[in-house]
Amino acid sequence: MSEFPTFPSTTASQFIVPSKDLVLPVGAHVEQLFRRTMTEPFVLQRLSGRAYWVEVGVFATLFYVGEESVLLMDPIEHCYDGVLAAVESVTDKPISTIVYTHFHADHIGDAPKYVEQARQDGRALRIVASEMTARKLEAVGSVLPRPTETVDWPKGAFTFEDLSVRMHGFEWAAHTDDHSAWQLVGEKIVHCPDLMGPDQPPFWRFTANERFLFAERNLNEVDEMDWDFLSAGHGNIGSRADVQFELGYYRDMTEAVSQAFKAHPFSDFIDPSQGAHTAWFPAQLAAVAKDAVDIMRPKYGQFYGFEASAPVNAELVAFTVFAFR
Repeated sequence: MSEFPTFPSTTASQFIVPSKDLVLPVGAHVEQLFRRTMTEPFVLQRLSGRAYWVEVGVFATLFYVGEESVLLMDPIEHCYDGVLAAVESVTDKPISTIVYTHFHADHIGDAPKYVEQARQDGRALRIVASEMTARKLEAVGSVLPRPTETVDWPKGAFTFEDLSVRMHGFEWAAHTDDHSAWQLVGEKIVHCPDLMGPDQPPFWRFTANERFLFAERNLNEVDEMDWDFLSAGHGNIGSRADVQFELGYYRDMTEAVSQAFKAHPFSDFIDPSQGAHTAWFPAQLAAVAKDAVDIMRPKYGQFYGFEASAPVNAELVAFTVFAFR
C-alpha cells in the first residue's frame, strides 16, 4: 500500500471500512478511498435502509432499492460494469429509472447502456431530468438518450414507487446552467454531483465550475436542505462539516487572492516590448495565483490533491475578484 499515500481528514472525522450492510455513521468518511477506487471494482456504502452510495474509479453516484425495482441517480460514464455489480451485490431487482442531474457526459454518459439493457429485458427505461437539462441536450444536439419525462425548473419533483424525489435547480449556478440538487425525501440524503469534493480541497476549477462567482451561494442553498448525507459525484460521502470546510476554503482563497493582487498591481505587467497587450493580464493572474497558493499552503497543503488543484482554483478566483466588485 506504499504507492497510495494517506491523508488526514479535512474535518477530523472518523474513517470507516465501507459496508453494504451497515449504515454509515453521520459525519464519517470511507477509509482509504483513493486506494480502494484504484484497486477495487467498486466502493459501496449503505446510507439508509434502501439507499446506497457507490464510487467507481473517481466517479460516484447513488441508487435506491424499491419494492419492485431500482432508481439510479446518475449513469456515470465508463462505470457501467462497476455500478451494475454494486447494485447486484445487494438486490436482483432491475434498474427501471435513471436520473440526469445535469448535462455533463462524465455523469450521464453511460445512459445508452442502461437503455439497451432495459430493451433486452423487454422494458422501457424511465429517464428523468429537469426541463433545463432536457433543453440543453436538445440545444447542443447531444447523442445521449433524451429524458422520457421532465420535472419543472428550477423546482420540481417526481415519485419513484413510494419515494418522493425533489429537485432544486440553481437559478444562479456556478457549475453549469442546469446544475441541480436532488433530495431523497425521508432518506436524509441529497445527491448533487460536482457541488464539491468531500474530504478534500476543491478539485480543478472548484469541481469543474464554469464560474466561481456563485459557488458559495449554491453551497449554502444545499446546506439549507434537510439531509445527513451528501452524495457529491466525486470524493467521499459528504457531511455538514465538509460543507463548512469548503466554505472556509472559499473565504481563505478569496482573501489570499485579494492579498496577492495588492502585491502584483496590473501596472507591473505592462510591457510594450512583448508586442501585444494579450500577455499582460494572464501574467498578472499567474503571479497572483502563485502567491495565493503559497499563502494557502500552510493551512491546506497536507490535504489530498491540494498541490494539483490549488493553482488553477486560485486563477479562477483571481479572475472573479478582478471582474466582480
